Amino acid sequence: MKQSILFFTPYFQERIWGGQKLKEVFHYDTPYEKTAECWAISGHQNGESIINNGALKGKSLRTLWEDERSYFGNITGDSFPLLIKILDAHDDLSVQVHPGDEYANRKENGERGKTECWYIIDCDEGAELVIGHNATSKADFNKYIENGEWDKVLRRVPIAPGDFFYIPSGSVHAICKGVLILETQQSSDVTYRLYDYDRTDDSGQKRELHLERALDVINYPHEDVVMPKRLENREGLTETRLVSNEFFTVCEWVVTGKCMENQNHSFLLASVLRGKGTITVAGEQYDLEKGQHFMLPSHVTDFSLDGDCQLIISHM
Repeated sequence: MKQSILFFTPYFQERIWGGQKLKEVFHYDTPYEKTAECWAISGHQNGESIINNGALKGKSLRTLWEDERSYFGNITGDSFPLLIKILDAHDDLSVQVHPGDEYANRKENGERGKTECWYIIDCDEGAELVIGHNATSKADFNKYIENGEWDKVLRRVPIAPGDFFYIPSGSVHAICKGVLILETQQSSDVTYRLYDYDRTDDSGQKRELHLERALDVINYPHEDVVMPKRLENREGLTETRLVSNEFFTVCEWVVTGKCMENQNHSFLLASVLRGKGTITVAGEQYDLEKGQHFMLPSHVTDFSLDGDCQLIISHM
């Protein structure tokens, strides 16, 4: 009998810009002083999340994809397509850009491109993001770089908790310090750094930049992509659709009581950002609390939620 709900233990990544909020806010047992990334639901070879309940306990999502494809409906491909992260930006991330599928496949050994989106869980007062640039062409952008005019070429956006941003491949971007973000993305680990503030790691080394490839894939000129939100109130639940495109659909669910839900997707991914509740699947009830991440496979067509909690939901 197939397992009806899969809870995951995340994989953690250390970066020079990380901090301790993943431990402080979500009570994760983080392994590093500068724990930057929680790969919450991941089948990527660079950081695999592990199933921690039921008969599949101890199996990685990547292995499940390879061995039990029926859990994922009619989705095809060599690897699980989505990656859910929580990022703790204790310091500024590098200014970067990600390629699209065609470029990544050609230049990065068959890797996917990376379109992503960000939900702002929390941030310091006055926090901001870098999204976009002011250059008109590749040559124009290169002039800004040669002159060191990063403040002139980069666009900065003020943010607040609850904000949402869609970052298509080719978009210049950076998460700045004091920000806690849930990121939904294509399952890819290809990043081209444009600028890293000339900082060094603990051994005194600067991180590698990838200017040639970054300039190849940047969208010129930059155009902001605003996805219209769609709000739907159902009994016990308010759903806000944040984005829907060829790569993923992402929604915010605010549960305020008991609700009955149906799903007809190849899989449904969920991250609990606040509060507590329960989910009942195939007659079994499971507790939900802040910091949990789970998947409902394709064979789960209905379930119920109860409680007072907020979730970010994603599917193909």
